[in-house]
Amino acid sequence: MLFNSVDFAIFLPLVFFLYWFVFPKKLKLQNLLIVLASYAFYGWWDWRFLSLIAFSTIVDYSIGRALARENGLNKRNILLWTSILVNLGFLGFFKYYNFFLDSFTSAFSFFGQEISAHSLNIILPVGISFYTFQTLSYTIDVYRKQLEPTRDFIAFSAFVCFFPQLVAGPIERASHLLPQFYKKRVFDYSKAVDGMRQILWGLFKKIVIADNCAEYANEIFNNSGEYSGSTLLLGAFFFTFQIYGDFSGYSDIAIGTSRLFGFDLMKNFAFPYFSRDIAEFWRRWHISLSTWFRDYLYIPLGGSRGGTWMKIRNIFIIFLVSGFWHGANWTFLAWGALNAIYFLPLMLSGKNRQNITIVAQGKYLPNFKEILQIGSTFLLTILAWVFFRAGNVAHALRYLVNIFDTTLFSQPQIFPTTLMTLLALFVITEWLQREKNHGLEIYGSGLLKNRPIRWGAYIGIIAIIFSFGGSQQEFIYFQF
Repeated sequence: MLFNSVDFAIFLPLVFFLYWFVFPKKLKLQNLLIVLASYAFYGWWDWRFLSLIAFSTIVDYSIGRALARENGLNKRNILLWTSILVNLGFLGFFKYYNFFLDSFTSAFSFFGQEISAHSLNIILPVGISFYTFQTLSYTIDVYRKQLEPTRDFIAFSAFVCFFPQLVAGPIERASHLLPQFYKKRVFDYSKAVDGMRQILWGLFKKIVIADNCAEYANEIFNNSGEYSGSTLLLGAFFFTFQIYGDFSGYSDIAIGTSRLFGFDLMKNFAFPYFSRDIAEFWRRWHISLSTWFRDYLYIPLGGSRGGTWMKIRNIFIIFLVSGFWHGANWTFLAWGALNAIYFLPLMLSGKNRQNITIVAQGKYLPNFKEILQIGSTFLLTILAWVFFRAGNVAHALRYLVNIFDTTLFSQPQIFPTTLMTLLALFVITEWLQREKNHGLEIYGSGLLKNRPIRWGAYIGIIAIIFSFGGSQQEFIYFQF
């Protein structure tokens, strides 16, 4: 079920009504309702894959209970690796089977040996990368004795399949989200209003920004050989805003929806395109995934401890794995490697933690140095996104080479004035909000404190959504 669909517009109020008006004081029934609603939400896409979520839930719940009873290190290791292998086994089969098979046969063909192998017509379950990592966080934290294993199967099931963030995150830690299912929730009007405001901003990002940028990004990338360097750069620019509007828009809707039901999800984006270096960008982009890899892969590998070569190894491992997590294509590995190359000079020079504070904090405008830093980081990000969007590595390389030919400074063949105006307004709005937690918090200052003006702003955003809404498209990260 898509957030930007009529189906969800009917589904959400119905679940909200049952949750707060039918079971307002019955915690277990509220949790059970969340489980049933979440399965309906996911099954709307393809009910057959509900068995995968159910199986992962049963396996990790059972292993958690077993870990609570077991103190022997060897048996605890067996239990942990059982969870890891089961979860990553499903992920590997559905997401990477054909990729490894094709790469294997291609490698033999390269050396002149033809082998016959048959790929399978495998449908990738929506969101499998997200809920797999979420359940793994539970097992690993219980194994480390950082979290008490739950005895409440319904609460654990609700944690695994919580519909607002089930298919595209944020990837919640069990230590943060699971305890919220144990506590009685009381309706909070201010939290619900804040949630609605964040949902509205998320829909604006998705429907107005992402979907309209997608129209031009698809046209330019799919016919890249026909366009000038300046137009290709503009196409990469449109994809840069498409993926941000699409993915951060989903996170905003997920977080806002969760607040309607009394839950707090972690922040997943913190205005990443205002970053002053790549290290800051990765502290602000897809925060739930970046911190997951940091805590469960990078630090266990040794992190930034050890010698220079160990640091380089760990950086490349973390970025290559992050790239591969996004998809079974060499383009994602290339994207990850390029970001590792971007990151290495900062890490080796000890400057990867130099931009911790918010850019131009307490000021309306950045200084000249910050403008240069933001501009150069944004350009590097745009170029890296080419690999993320291209169909294959050869296409990405041709695209980049063609950007930097003699036509780079020519007039673009495509220049949608209306979309560029919307993007400019969007960037200005984001800039004004950069010291806030999330979208549309600027209402609390200046003229927007006035209720009629504030509601006028909300109605204006809704009007823009209906006026400039592109064709209904799935969220980009559904494929991951």
